[in-house]
Amino acid sequence: MTGSPLSSPPLFHIGPVPIAAQVLSTWAIMAVLAVGCALLARRLRVENPSRTQTAAEWFVELISQHIVDVMRVEPAPYLPLVGTIFAYVLCANLSSLVPGNEPPTAHLETDAALALIVFCSVIAYGIRARGLGGYLKSFADPGWAMLPLNVLENLTRVFSLMIRLFGNVMSGVFVLGIVLSLAGLFVPIPFMALDVLVGVIQAYIFAVLAMVFIGAAVGDDHGSASPQESP
Repeated sequence: MTGSPLSSPPLFHIGPVPIAAQVLSTWAIMAVLAVGCALLARRLRVENPSRTQTAAEWFVELISQHIVDVMRVEPAPYLPLVGTIFAYVLCANLSSLVPGNEPPTAHLETDAALALIVFCSVIAYGIRARGLGGYLKSFADPGWAMLPLNVLENLTRVFSLMIRLFGNVMSGVFVLGIVLSLAGLFVPIPFMALDVLVGVIQAYIFAVLAMVFIGAAVGDDHGSASPQESP
């Protein structure tokens, strides 16, 4: 009898805390990203940058430009969060290419944690930009009658982020597993390419939605970036 695709049987326990496979995968991805960034930061060169440094600078500029285009604000305060979210979700989605590994984002717990990070970031950035009173007052726009709906909207954003990422990644893993079990090793290669494409798109969508939600909380009048100021 097969287990539920929503279940996460623990591999071992650290005290009373169960550690499942997706937790280990998340730790591995975090370690790779952290070590890679640390090594890259130690070898930065102003003249004759390496290809790795050029690619990293292109990535930072791309994320910064997206923040300006989507949020209409100076990108610096939001770049670490948005860039980290995109990099992690992308690596997590593409970790399905590792034989025997199931991507962490194919598990509801991981996606719920990512959505909760975005939810808390929206509140934190909103309060920092508007002040506590101004942020709470924004829930009454355009009138006090909209207060319940605006609160409900902010709560459903977390659920929609979680379900969207989980559904797309989990379905891709599920379909690839079925085709692999029925057709053998080499036939599913086109499906793997499609899985890579879906993983990249889902990471992009998740990051863009995070920018949209944070931008809505910050407002257009706080830290606006002019076209000349955009990178």
